[in-house]
This record gives sequence, structure tokens and C-alpha cells, in this order.
Amino acid sequence: MTKATASPLLRPSLPLALTMGEPAGIGGELTLKAWLERRHSNTTPFFAIDDIRRLEVLAAQLGLAVPVKEIAGPEEAAGCFAEALPVLSQKLSDVVISGQVNPANGKAVLGSIERAVELVRAGRAAAVVTNPINKAALYDIGFKHPGHTEYLADLAGISTPSVMMLACAQLRVVPVTIHLSLAQAIKNINQELLTHTIRTTHRALQDDFGIAAPRLAVSGLNPHAGENGSMGREEIELIIPTLELIRKEGLDLIGPLPADTMFHASARKRYDVAICMYHDQALIPIKTLDFDGGVNITLGLPFIRTSPDHGTAFDIAGKGIANPASLLAALDMAAEMAKKTAGKSRHAPKAP
Repeated sequence: MTKATASPLLRPSLPLALTMGEPAGIGGELTLKAWLERRHSNTTPFFAIDDIRRLEVLAAQLGLAVPVKEIAGPEEAAGCFAEALPVLSQKLSDVVISGQVNPANGKAVLGSIERAVELVRAGRAAAVVTNPINKAALYDIGFKHPGHTEYLADLAGISTPSVMMLACAQLRVVPVTIHLSLAQAIKNINQELLTHTIRTTHRALQDDFGIAAPRLAVSGLNPHAGENGSMGREEIELIIPTLELIRKEGLDLIGPLPADTMFHASARKRYDVAICMYHDQALIPIKTLDFDGGVNITLGLPFIRTSPDHGTAFDIAGKGIANPASLLAALDMAAEMAKKTAGKSRHAPKAP
């Protein structure tokens, strides 16, 4: 480990907290490459909550010239960021073999997330940025959540449904239902959930993205948005009445729109975010537009959280070919959101 000197660059006072993610995946490689990309830029620094030794070994294996410095707290990150990757120690319990899940390390993975949340909520870090986890590797230690998004809501003590946004330069999307089968997603869509999702998204666009008067486009559920009931009645019986009620609150809403015609370039100019009814309806267009640069954002939390829009990629772990573009975008977006919300109080939305 290196002894680092203070950076001459002017940097914000609060750094970003970057979690470990699944150690057998590509998260460690992304962390190392992200530091190489950002070390000399005048951007918000970050620190990793990770096992120092495993990062040093991984850097050597991949041929990445990344010096690592252990820090005692986030306050030390900015001072050494230009010279070394700041790491808050989170020791693993067992060895790491790229591409091979080891459940013994699950507690460290969750511990990294919990510490990041604690530090941000304590005002010692600006935002949580999470590397990808593998849920199956965590079930043996009692993990009971469908994904990262729901787990973070639980850590925040929020009982309202999680709201997930995916964003890139060309598009923002929010699925009303997230990690459910298509059959279950359709059953779960109701007026309360749709209203909660729209209100939470509207507020986040104002508070976190600085859009004073957000324009929200809402998709239909069925092909051609039901085509006046000939292809399904959910639009007529649920979506349209819900949108009419919310419009009375002054929200700028268009829809329900046919999902197959709302994502081309000219259509996207009409709105700031697309509210979609289920997971793939939202994620297919954004991953088609920018597979490497998409960012996952959890809305409605009392803290900022972003993440790369991809998984652990076990098939390429340890090979040195992982693309850090999505993590870099997640770090940049977290920093930008933190600047927009600096000095503002963050509250979870009320239950629908």
C-alpha cells in the first residue's frame, strides 16, 4: 500500500461510497479501472468499501497500476485520491476465485452495502454507488429481497414500494413493477402503485435532477395501449382513470402511449421520463440505446443511490476486459445529483 499526498485539485468535501459488490464478479475490476479514469480529474472522489488485499491481488493479476491506500474514514478520501485508491477495509471471510461464487463471503458483501448507507445517512459521504451483487450467493445467509433496490429500501426503513429508474444520456425509464414475473406484474399493477410511482418519479426529477416542470410519459400495458379495449381493458379501467386523477395535482402527464412507438428519437423529445408498466418494457429500450452507459437509480430513498446497469458478468470476471463505462456513469450521476441536493432535506414518500 502507498503513502499518498494531498491532491492539489479543488474537490467537494464529501466523497462517494462505492460498495464491494460480488467479489467473484467484475466489480473489483470496475473499481480499479474507475479510479484510473478519475484519479486526475476534478470530479467528486470516491472510496471503496472493500477488502484491501483482494484489490491489490486483483490489480496485480490484471496488470493494472493501481496503488491502494487504507483509510480510517471517508474524510481521508479526497486527500489521497489523486495518488491512490482510497479503501475502507471490509475483509472477506474466504478466498475469491473469479467467476465462482463463494457464499462464505456473503456477509462482507452485505456489510459493505450497510456501511455505505450508514456513512451517507450520517453525512460523511455524499451518495451510495453499488457494484453488482449476486442474489443467489446471498440467500444462504438470509438475504430475502428480490434485489438491491428492495434491500436498500429496507435499510432505509421504507415500507412503500421501491421505485427504480434507469437513465442514460438519451432516455430515463421507470418500471412500475420491477422484479416480478410478467404474470405477477400484471396482477400487481393497481391505482395505488401507479400513483405512488408517478408521484415519486415527479418529485425526484424536481429534487434530484433539477427539472422544475417534469414531463412524464406513461405507457400502456397492452399492445397499442389496448386499442380502445380490443386488446385489453387495463388502459380503460385502470391507467386512464389514474392519470386523470393525478393530472388534477398539476402533473404534466401524457399517455397511456403504445410502448412500441414511444422510444424513437422524436418521441423521446416529448418527455423527461417514461413510466412503463413492467421490467422489460422499460429496460429493453434503454439497454438498446446505451448498453454500456446506463445507470440504475433508486428513487424515494432518504439518500442518493446509483449503480451500473448490468450484473456481475461471471463469464468475463478476472479476464481484464470488463467495461467500466456504466460504473463511471453511475459515479458521475451520483455526484451530479449530490450537487443538486446539497443542503436539501431528503424524505421518503408517504405511503400510497
